[in-house]
Amino acid sequence: MIGKDKIITLLGDTLALNLADQAEAVFAASESGLTRFANSVIHQNVAETQNKVYFRVAIGKKLGVASTNSLSRGDLKAAYRTAVKIGRAQKENPDFVSLPGPGTYPTVETYFDRTAKFTPRSRALKVRSVIQTAARKNCTVAGSLATASGEVAVVNTRGVAAYQPLTSASLSVIAIGGNSSGYAEGLSRDVEQVDVRAVAKAAVDKAVRCADPVVLPPGEYEVILEPAAVAALMEWINYIGFGSKAMLDGTSFMCGKIGQRVTGEAITVYDDGTDTAGVALPFDFEGVPKRRVELITQGVAKGVVYDTLTAARGKAASTGHALTPDSSAEGALALNLFVAGGTSSLPDMIAGVADGLLVTRFHYINGFLDTPNAVLTGMTRDGLMRIKNGRLRGGVKNLRFTDSMLRAFGTVKALSIQRQCINAWWDSLGCITAPAMHLGSFRFSGQTDF
Repeated sequence: MIGKDKIITLLGDTLALNLADQAEAVFAASESGLTRFANSVIHQNVAETQNKVYFRVAIGKKLGVASTNSLSRGDLKAAYRTAVKIGRAQKENPDFVSLPGPGTYPTVETYFDRTAKFTPRSRALKVRSVIQTAARKNCTVAGSLATASGEVAVVNTRGVAAYQPLTSASLSVIAIGGNSSGYAEGLSRDVEQVDVRAVAKAAVDKAVRCADPVVLPPGEYEVILEPAAVAALMEWINYIGFGSKAMLDGTSFMCGKIGQRVTGEAITVYDDGTDTAGVALPFDFEGVPKRRVELITQGVAKGVVYDTLTAARGKAASTGHALTPDSSAEGALALNLFVAGGTSSLPDMIAGVADGLLVTRFHYINGFLDTPNAVLTGMTRDGLMRIKNGRLRGGVKNLRFTDSMLRAFGTVKALSIQRQCINAWWDSLGCITAPAMHLGSFRFSGQTDF
């Protein structure tokens, strides 16, 4: 850890060269450790330390970006000068108005010393308990346990000076039986909040219950989606619908529908980087404070997220969702996504299904089939189960789904009170916090051989 004072001073001193009309420096650093296991044996331990500083400059309306992984003063100044050279060679960006000014950031607990100090031996001992849990049920396990610490800082020439230390811990477990598998995961900024035994038991229990899976034909089924399955769908829905680029390009299912109903009224989705029920981060990569942003409220489209560039183009205000400067062409994305829960529980939802399926998770999802209707396709994985007369009745061979999520989310029968933080591709910068979801209709389009 470098610390707030040192990194803010280092970046500020570099920007004090005043080489452009406006400039910002974004610092992101991490120290991570990962223990992988397969066939119930630890097969890899890796550690990685990385620093990166991005410089973005504005010369009039011309923007330039450069980066370095060195923190020496000379290299920082060189990267800053490179950004200026790149900026001078660019065409004007008509959407640029200004870098943001300083804001007030909420106090959010995002750093836990015990997570930062979690050793490879500590991870190995946790993995051993996973392996032992699986062995008692004649299963093998594969997966990973990762811990990390890091820092994020944003400084600009308009007075922004934001800093946040971060930690994260995540566990994923695939339990494998003779001809079946089960999956579970855990995620928190505090390693002690990841219940390793519970995650292992959930994955193993699913693998045992799914032994000798039967074949079911494709078709329309009543389903219960566990949180990991809901989050996988939401990860894609976020990318194709809730981001500013999709909205401004006219490809989002939210286009022209703000204030209109787009799903069933049971669906409420919002983004909130200040809520520690998820994996919080109180500002974006432009130093704009995060706040709760309503995306869909009781089925009604409320809005999307913006950074300063896309906000100017969309005649809106930044919602605090800028990505790193090198990714600004992607527009803004919601990284702290929440799906509101309901009043039910997973056991109660299962008890309410006469004939249907329980989906543990999805993979290989493609969301570019028909974005205005949020049509996704993908595969079930690691725990597709039959529900008959309110009871789980064993495993089912995996199925491919193809459906409009707007249509499917219009058939919600229940949501669980309990919600779970599920890891997403953006890793320690946020997560998707989702309940289990009972849908009256979900369309499966194909079968698999496993």
